[in-house]
Amino acid sequence: MLKSLLICAYSVYLLFPQSNPYKIRHQLQRAVNSSRVTDSLYDRLNSINDKTPLELSYIGALEALKAKHAWNPYSKLKYLKRSEGTLAKAVTAEPHNMEIRFMRFSVEYKVPGFLGDKKHLYTDREEIITQIKQGHYTTDNKQMVITIARFLLNSKTCTAAENTYLSEALSRLL
Repeated sequence: MLKSLLICAYSVYLLFPQSNPYKIRHQLQRAVNSSRVTDSLYDRLNSINDKTPLELSYIGALEALKAKHAWNPYSKLKYLKRSEGTLAKAVTAEPHNMEIRFMRFSVEYKVPGFLGDKKHLYTDREEIITQIKQGHYTTDNKQMVITIARFLLNSKTCTAAENTYLSEALSRLL
């Protein structure tokens, strides 16, 4: 009886997946080093009907991770191209969403120059910093902002003034 109930509950979960950004962020971190986690999360997010722009950005990041984990050069390029298009759709739908911009920034930053396009690094960085300055995040997303600020500082892509601002913002958030 209990086994039947668990199978039923899991089936409902698969049919009606819930998008929890906190859980997805955690899974994305695990996906960086695991093709199995990448594929599982990718399949789960792709099964959602009427995806939000944020869900699209997660899918775009996962497509880039699929490229990372692929061994076939053709597959790598195919997934990177798909990732670029998916992330572009997400940014177009919500151009001032810091997390969506960060997804695209981090993918473009990590992709080797000869493989991918890095044309949005500057504009994404600018928009992310603008959103942090304007405080367009909730206290629930404080950890996400800390992660983004640290990533930007470590990327060595910011100006001296931006580095100063991000360092000050980090000290206020910590």
